[in-house]
Amino acid sequence: MKAILAAGSIALITAGAFAQERYELPAEQAETARMLIDQALESDLAWDIVESLTTEVGPRLGGSEAEARARQWGADLGEELGFDRVVIEEFSMPYWERGDMEITMNAPYTQALYGTALGGSGRSPRLRPISSDIVYFRTVDDLMAAEDGSLEGRIAFVDGEPIVRSITGAGYGPANIRRRVGWQHAERAGADALVVRSVGSDIRRFPHTGMMSSDSAGDWADIPVIAVSNPDADHIRRLHELGEDINFTIRSTAGWRGEVTSGNVVLDIVGRENPEEIVLIGGHLDSWDLGTGAVDDGAGVAITVAAAELIRRLPQRPRRTIRVVMFGAEEVGLLGARAYAAQHAAEVPNHVLATESDFGAGRIWQFVSNVNEDANPVIDAIGRELAPLGVLRGGSNVPGGGPDIIPLAFAGVPTVRLNQDGTDYFDLHHTPDDTLDKIDPEQLRQNVAAWAAMVYLAAELDVEFRPTPDAASE
Repeated sequence: MKAILAAGSIALITAGAFAQERYELPAEQAETARMLIDQALESDLAWDIVESLTTEVGPRLGGSEAEARARQWGADLGEELGFDRVVIEEFSMPYWERGDMEITMNAPYTQALYGTALGGSGRSPRLRPISSDIVYFRTVDDLMAAEDGSLEGRIAFVDGEPIVRSITGAGYGPANIRRRVGWQHAERAGADALVVRSVGSDIRRFPHTGMMSSDSAGDWADIPVIAVSNPDADHIRRLHELGEDINFTIRSTAGWRGEVTSGNVVLDIVGRENPEEIVLIGGHLDSWDLGTGAVDDGAGVAITVAAAELIRRLPQRPRRTIRVVMFGAEEVGLLGARAYAAQHAAEVPNHVLATESDFGAGRIWQFVSNVNEDANPVIDAIGRELAPLGVLRGGSNVPGGGPDIIPLAFAGVPTVRLNQDGTDYFDLHHTPDDTLDKIDPEQLRQNVAAWAAMVYLAAELDVEFRPTPDAASE
């Protein structure tokens, strides 16, 4: 087996299936990582960053004027904190705007409902209200089975269940199908509009927004597509089970507004020995426009910038470059992530590791990875440094790194991820309730501590996280 670490840094034994001995961090690097953890647990920098972003900029819909202000805010922050290189990398994108929306139940009696247009929704014809009886579908699969033209003159309503709370956020993907593709089947069946149960775990009357998926031709909905709060969906279900005829009135001005400019903010701490090698971290700068984007994903931006800033203060730069990317237009389709991968295609092979913070601000409880097999003992050693923070070492073959890392991961960049406790994440996600008060400063500091230690060691240790050419050819 070819050793991929610096001489003497790890012992490899080739008994049977190439078992690997425990790797011990060099004393100096271990001491520095622990010092970073101690400093992070006493620092309020991440809180100051997310407070500034959410208060001074506010909601930051991808492609909007507010997102442009956020980019300048991010660049100014990078300059203020002394990053070695600060760049705004622009890209163009189609801009969807929410506009105004009203939804009312008219029968069996009048009641205002709490709803919001989903990203990519169309508007009501001539911007006038639509009033129609609903056709109730228990699941999105039931709507998919509707015959072409069978919903002419009606509004489709897709129920479902609230997401069950869990530390991993499991259940979001399956529930999200009704939000993403339900409109395609409602339009095919001739519906005037589609209303769905919000994809969330809360019991408040806060609707959850989110982006739909375009169809196979790249087209978007012509009809209004509205998500209503979980309590409103429960109410509609009860009325349906009583056999009541239910009628909605919907007015929406949502729609596409043409091509605009978005961008990524890139902050570099240039490596002292191998500056061309990049450890990439970050979060997404944009947010949905119902709240102030504190949890999704102001916290991720704050955590990664604050962690990198602690590393920047060290007496010497780490061996490799640390790059923090504030990705633009994530919520509307990972547009910033795709633009970054395209704009940096020539240097993607130099990205030695990538990861993102984009699951709120809850405590980090698990550390997972997807790196070269021979590098796993080093990842395990990093995990041991995180253990005093309550972080467990998870799987060593877990694809991911975060949504904005997907294009890089597909291009072969190794990933790690610090998994946060997402038990209440989908209570807040994409709702008006995503505000600064939902962030616990102590948990935020724990995040920064784990990130600072992990990123420093990844950038400092002389280890190859990518498969070696010899291994890749086997």
